[in-house]
Amino acid sequence: MTHPNLTRWLGLLLLLSTFTAQAVDEVFSTEDGALRGYDVVAYHTEHKPVLGSAAITHPWNGVTWRFANEANRDRFAADPQRYAPQYGGYCAYGTSRGYKVSTQPEAFAIVDGKLYLNYNTEVQKTWNQDQPTFIQQANQVWQTLEDQPYEKEAK
Repeated sequence: MTHPNLTRWLGLLLLLSTFTAQAVDEVFSTEDGALRGYDVVAYHTEHKPVLGSAAITHPWNGVTWRFANEANRDRFAADPQRYAPQYGGYCAYGTSRGYKVSTQPEAFAIVDGKLYLNYNTEVQKTWNQDQPTFIQQANQVWQTLEDQPYEKEAK
């Protein structure tokens, strides 16, 4: 016979482990939403940055995501982890070096089906010289970096 409180505690632990397993990264966002309002699905389908519409949005991971069309919004809503940028949309090179830094829409790459962004195209040139190493380093660093607050760069 199982004690009633034990059953409740086991249920609570199962529920908490489900939420923990589904935790997702903080996302770089501005007043225009995630990633300055650019459509993350378009990076994968059109291979270029496309500005999303304020009228076509989807809330996910605490921010609003904009899309160029409803089909892209629906793709994202069905599988946001597939389209969301790595490292929460912060610079992939900066993450590999241990800090969060903003990104520019045109400084991007799709590597093995994943979206990576960089601070600007100059930084991206450095990142492109050894993407596999920088990705490996960033993957390791992000585990501790993702919970640190983002401090915006001085303008």
